[in-house]
Amino acid sequence: MSTIRFEFVAQDHVVFEGDVNMVIIPGADGVFGVLPKHAPLMAVVVPGEVMVRSEGKEDQYFAVGGGFVEVRPDKVVLIARSGESAEEIDIVRAEAALRRAEAYLASPERERDQSRRVAMEAAIRRSRVRLNIARRRRRGQRKSSASAYTGREQAGSEE
Repeated sequence: MSTIRFEFVAQDHVVFEGDVNMVIIPGADGVFGVLPKHAPLMAVVVPGEVMVRSEGKEDQYFAVGGGFVEVRPDKVVLIARSGESAEEIDIVRAEAALRRAEAYLASPERERDQSRRVAMEAAIRRSRVRLNIARRRRRGQRKSSASAYTGREQAGSEE
């Protein structure tokens, strides 16, 4: 099976670099997959999940905080505001961020500051994506087969 080079770079580190069979990315116009020899493309990436499939390996999941992707027939370069692998996600921190944001949105203060309300809604989406990725990894450690990517858990990533 042919491969395509995938480079996922966040502001402060390289999240992933390697040859893969397929990459699934959350784009502004919807989730899309990239296979080797894909037509050239540039797209806006929204916060969500990135899935990488490599032959003979379990699917890998990453949280992305939005950015841009360039697709060429032989290479995919994702430059993101933030990114982390399932192994890097701190579940306790993501759960705490989710609780804080939910508490703010449940308070009457949410009506006074619309920009903060929008930020807290985004924090909820990021936290949920991070938790989904981390929990999928934990389930994957107990099972031998990787779960299929559905794209239904797209929401955002915690920074």
